[in-house]
Amino acid sequence: MHHNVYICRMENECKICPFSSKASEKLCECSYDELNENHAKVNFIKGNSILKQGNLSSNVIFLRTGLAKIHLSGPSHEQIVRLVKAPTYLGLPTTFGNKINQYSVTTLSDVEVCYIDINVFQKLLKSNEDFSYEIILELCNSELESFRRCANRTQKQTRGNLADVLLEFANHIFESETFTLPISQSEIGKLIDTSRESVSRLLSEFDKDGLIKMNGKQIEITNKKSLELISQNG
Repeated sequence: MHHNVYICRMENECKICPFSSKASEKLCECSYDELNENHAKVNFIKGNSILKQGNLSSNVIFLRTGLAKIHLSGPSHEQIVRLVKAPTYLGLPTTFGNKINQYSVTTLSDVEVCYIDINVFQKLLKSNEDFSYEIILELCNSELESFRRCANRTQKQTRGNLADVLLEFANHIFESETFTLPISQSEIGKLIDTSRESVSRLLSEFDKDGLIKMNGKQIEITNKKSLELISQNG
């Protein structure tokens, strides 16, 4: 694993962090000082593991920059749950659970993360009401998103699920209708429960039908309305 660790001791660095979360902006002055004294910045290159399923966790992880995938090892194959874009927290369910990571997180680009001691994080939750409220909101939104994705996977056809993925890349991950696929066609298959061959065939169909222009991993969405209709109709 290739990464660099930086123990942060600069005065109020957390308070002036340009990648701070909405929750951390609610912390009081003394809590910023405590957070600043109990976290470490780590740089990971693309393809590194940030968090491993089944391992004991002693930290909350805050993704400051970059892109990563959350994935689970199941009885028969790996399931990619979703892609996450900075800034966001990783491993929050473990903070309140049994301290065992329930999923893995692997980088899809070079990233920078902050490791925050779980005990310190829990102390911040207890002493900062507004901070706790924002964390609860994030957990609720994440759970609702998981329910939505589960329903889509089981009720939509593969065309609808693939359209969802492309629209998510355009609307949320890259915020552009031209982008480079951050994962392989095989990984897209693991994201929407289908084979690499099906993903390849459907991408070619979307290209032929004028919905997208595809050049290798480079995608341009050329008919967003039609792609949205496919997504809506499943």
